Amino acid sequence: MAATPRFRKNAVDASAAEAGTSGEPGGGTHPVDETLPPLRMFTSGLQHVAAMYAGVVAPPMIVGPAVGLGVKETAFLMGASLFTAGIATLLQTLGFWRIGARLPFVNGVSFAGVTPMIAIGKDRGHDGIAVIFGAIIVAGLLGFVLAPYFCKLVRFFPPVVTGTVITLIGVSLLPVAFNWSQGGNETAGDYGSTTNILMAAVTLVIVLALRKLLRGFLQQIAILLGLVVGTLIAIPAGITDFGALGDADVVGFPTPFHFGAPQFEIAAIISMCIVMLVCMTESTADMLALGKIVGRPADERTIEGGLRADTLGSAISPLFNGFMCSAFAQNIGLVAMTKVRSRFVVAAGGVILVLLGLVPVAASVIALVPLPVLGGAGIVLFGSVAASGIQTLAAAALEKGENALIVAAAVGIGLIPIAAPDFYHAFPDDLLVVLDSGISTGCVVAIVLNLAFNHWGRTPDTGPDGEAVEGEPQEDSRALPVAH
Repeated sequence: MAATPRFRKNAVDASAAEAGTSGEPGGGTHPVDETLPPLRMFTSGLQHVAAMYAGVVAPPMIVGPAVGLGVKETAFLMGASLFTAGIATLLQTLGFWRIGARLPFVNGVSFAGVTPMIAIGKDRGHDGIAVIFGAIIVAGLLGFVLAPYFCKLVRFFPPVVTGTVITLIGVSLLPVAFNWSQGGNETAGDYGSTTNILMAAVTLVIVLALRKLLRGFLQQIAILLGLVVGTLIAIPAGITDFGALGDADVVGFPTPFHFGAPQFEIAAIISMCIVMLVCMTESTADMLALGKIVGRPADERTIEGGLRADTLGSAISPLFNGFMCSAFAQNIGLVAMTKVRSRFVVAAGGVILVLLGLVPVAASVIALVPLPVLGGAGIVLFGSVAASGIQTLAAAALEKGENALIVAAAVGIGLIPIAAPDFYHAFPDDLLVVLDSGISTGCVVAIVLNLAFNHWGRTPDTGPDGEAVEGEPQEDSRALPVAH
């Protein structure tokens, strides 16, 4: 019997060495490493910023008032979050040493930490923010140390797992788009109004029409063009708010430790370390999804570098008054839709984020895009991620073994926080950090069931050529690894 195939740690690198330094046949430049003309680089990068902007500023917008900060101080937190998201994105895309996935991978403030941060700092003002920042620093440093070990989990992500997780990422993001389409603020009088929903529908139709009618570069920035046209239409509809533009400062630097020196409390540190592990799990899944989409599957070294960038970005973020950073899955949908795979485009988006953090008035211009307009475009973006997951599942040999059962259970459990948000209301708050993330719970379930059904307690079957068959087709060295 032939030996069971083993996961090749740097299979992608090996393939690249055989084909050329870039990983393309004949040594050509891989699309991930392509540099585009300046105008295309800027507009495509701006499109990424537009897709993620609301997600970056929402956590500080929620946490600021909860800990007792005023409007101006909350706005300062929002600018700092843009600035630190830009730094973290540059670490991911450009990288140095063994830091950075060097994929078109966007980083921003993690929603996973919002509830624990509110619990830590509620009504404590500057002291609450200082305790939050101290806990994030420790959690970031711990994650940085764990990255070389955590990345080895990639061997437990065969197609049946990655396809499930990618699908859950897309489906989990769709409620965000639906919320934006209704107005984004459930307490507002016009939340869910006919005007808001029609504006989202109009934007959705515009984006689809532009994708159908345009060609070349204009087709690639259809999302950005749709946002611009949708915003212009929203002005006479009365849902575009120009107030932020008038109140914003022209220039403003996120002064280091603006809220005081970080404070370290054990309970807060433990809570944020749990959040960090959740973020690392989601980032691993996101890197695998993005690697599949751009044609450069993520191996252990790529994921190790990506996790180091995540955690280092999180550790230095509080220095500039920012929160924990993690992957932004909505931008994966943008890459899948536009087919623009250059990491330098996303790096340009990182530069734009840094500038927005330094020039609040410029950030306010981006903020002019009404949430219903962003929601209409978000339906396409997030749906594209789910479609990529379904495409991966189509190649996961669901007809063999119990793979279909694995997908059914993982997707079902992963959808609980979406379909029944109060399902876990009686559980301890610390557990809710994990349970309220359908991506994390679905990912864990898929991994455990794949091990239980396809690995533990059974001898792999062998095919006619003597190679192992474990319910899933063996893939080439550039494909996602199969667990052994």
